[in-house]
Amino acid sequence: MAIAYSKLTAQGQISVPKEVRQRLGVGPGSVLEWDEEGERMVVRRAGRYTSEDIHRALFEKEPEPRTLDELKSGVRQYIKSRHARR
Repeated sequence: MAIAYSKLTAQGQISVPKEVRQRLGVGPGSVLEWDEEGERMVVRRAGRYTSEDIHRALFEKEPEPRTLDELKSGVRQYIKSRHARR
């Protein structure tokens, strides 16, 4: 049984019914992703990924743990290289 129904406008837009917004936990500015699963179209709230998730997906291994001092030093070096007078 359907939770709710939406109507498509001539511009290809739909309104997400209140019941669906509440279940998905979305509001203005939220991003929804559409996915095809066999004969069905699935709409879900777009996932949020951490930098660690992205690193793992790109390099397929865990990033090396760093201390806070190492991170601060790296940021300092980067800022110096970006803003050094030439």
